[in-house]
Amino acid sequence: MAAPRKYPEELRERAIRMAVDLRRDPATRPGALARVAEQLGINPETLRNWVTQAEVDAGDRPGTSTSDAQRIAELERENRELRRSNAILRSASAFFAAELDRPSTR
Repeated sequence: MAAPRKYPEELRERAIRMAVDLRRDPATRPGALARVAEQLGINPETLRNWVTQAEVDAGDRPGTSTSDAQRIAELERENRELRRSNAILRSASAFFAAELDRPSTR
């Protein structure tokens, strides 16, 4: 389960849009993230992370996209579950194999 978000999704999208627009213009680029963060009451580092991830998702920057990261997390979770199931099955088969090797007391 994902952690609750501190900022609403609408605010996040608006902040990213504003920051990206300001960063496109060379005259407003310096300090754009800090200005937008201050105007909207967001931590500047948080906004920087949002913008970076938005650029990765758009293909403008190298990195793992949000959808790829979600898929990787799902696959890792499934892998853990399968390893756990295999361990249980190995233990059960070893138990039953030991039972078959014991001499019958009937």
